[in-house]
Amino acid sequence: MSEGATISNYRTLGQLAELKEPIFRTVLQFVLQVRRLAAISRLSEPCIGRIMNFPFTSHSLSRMNFTWQAYLQSRNAVIQDGRVVNYGNSAAELETVRSATVLADLSHFGLIHFTGEDAQSFLQGQLTCDVRKIDTAADRSTALYGGYCNPKGRMLASFLIWHLVFPGANGYVMQLPAALRAAIQKRLSMFVLRAKVGLSDSSDAWIRIGVAGSHAHALVREILGTAPVSHLEVIHAQQGSVIRLGQDRFELVIAPAYAPVVWERLSKDAMPVGAPCWDWLEIKAGVPVITTATQEHFVPQMVNLEALGGVSFQKGCYPGQEIVARTEYLGKIKRRMVLANIPVPASSTITPVAAGDELFSTDMGEQSSGTVVNAAPAPGGGFDVLAVTQTNSIEAGKIFWRSLSGPQLEIMPLPYLANA
Repeated sequence: MSEGATISNYRTLGQLAELKEPIFRTVLQFVLQVRRLAAISRLSEPCIGRIMNFPFTSHSLSRMNFTWQAYLQSRNAVIQDGRVVNYGNSAAELETVRSATVLADLSHFGLIHFTGEDAQSFLQGQLTCDVRKIDTAADRSTALYGGYCNPKGRMLASFLIWHLVFPGANGYVMQLPAALRAAIQKRLSMFVLRAKVGLSDSSDAWIRIGVAGSHAHALVREILGTAPVSHLEVIHAQQGSVIRLGQDRFELVIAPAYAPVVWERLSKDAMPVGAPCWDWLEIKAGVPVITTATQEHFVPQMVNLEALGGVSFQKGCYPGQEIVARTEYLGKIKRRMVLANIPVPASSTITPVAAGDELFSTDMGEQSSGTVVNAAPAPGGGFDVLAVTQTNSIEAGKIFWRSLSGPQLEIMPLPYLANA
C-alpha cells in the first residue's frame, strides 16, 4: 500500500471520530510517524516502535492489527503475545463479567478467508461441519462451529465459520486461534490442487469485538441498527457483521475504519475486559477451543462438537471422516468433555491450570484419565475448565488435577445435552 493510501485511510478514521477525541489524533499521528520512519530507514515497524519507546513487541505485532493495538493501548490495554490481558485490574474485570455487560477485543483469534467459485465444495470436503448449511444471502448468514481433523480423526483445529458479503471481501471466513492460523492455512492450501479457491490471512482486515451481558443485545442493535435473534445468526451491516453466539453474547466483526468509534460507544455502557474473561464465557458456554497444547488429542465427539452442530454425519468424505462416523455409529465414546471447577487460587504460586494438563481419577490409578481442553480463572475462585475425561471416571465422580493428590474437580452441568 502506498503512503498516500495509508494516510487516506487514517484520515477517514479521524473523520469518523469527528476529531473530538484527541487520543484518536495522537494514535494516528504516531502510527503514521512509525510508517514514515520505517519506509525511510528500512527498519521494521516494530523496531521503530521500540526505538520510540512504544510498549509492543514484534511477536505481538504479528498477531494484532498495528493501528488497533495502538488504539487499545491508548485505552490502558495490557497486551502480551497478541492478547489483551487486562485493562489494569484483572480481578475487577473478572467479577464484572458475571454480573454486568462487558466488551472484549478478540484479536487473539485469526481469520482465514476462502474465496473462489469452488470455495464451498472445497471446504465441504475438508471440514466436519456441513458448509452447505451456511446461508450466503447478501444481508445475513449462518455461522457454524466445526473441526478440521487429521486422517486419524484427531482434531487439528476447532473454529467458527460464516459467509462474508462485502465489496471485495465475499467468501467464507474461518475464525480460530491466531497461534494455529498459519499452520492450518498452509495445510489446507496443500489440498486445493486445481480447485478454484483462494486462501488468505484476513486477521488484520477485520476487528473482532465480543460483547456479553444483559444489555448486549440492546447495545448491538443501537450501534449497528440491527441485531440477530437466532443462535449463530449473522447479520451484515454497513460497519461490518454481528454474530449471535448465545442469548446474551455477540461478536462484532467490524471494518477497521469504524472500530474505534464502535468501541467508544460500547465502552460507555459496557466494561472493557481482557481475553481471559472472554475465555471464561466460552468455557461456561461449553465451546471447546483446540490449541497447540491439545492438537491431535481428541476426535470431535470427545469435545462435544456434534452437540454444538459442528459435525455432520450425512455429508460426504473429509479427512478422518471414517473414524468420526465409526465412533458415532458404534457408540463407543469412552471419553467426554465436562465443565468443572478446579479450586486452585489464581494468585497462588502454583502453576495456573492450563490446556493440556493431565487429570487423574481413583478408578484409573496412576494412569492419566483425562486432559484439560481450556481453562480460565473463575469469578467465584479457582479455575473453570473444559476437560475431556473417561466416562467411567465422570460417573465415579472423583477426578483430580495433575495427580491423585491434587485438587479435586467439581463437575458442573453443561448448557447443552451431550450424548452419552
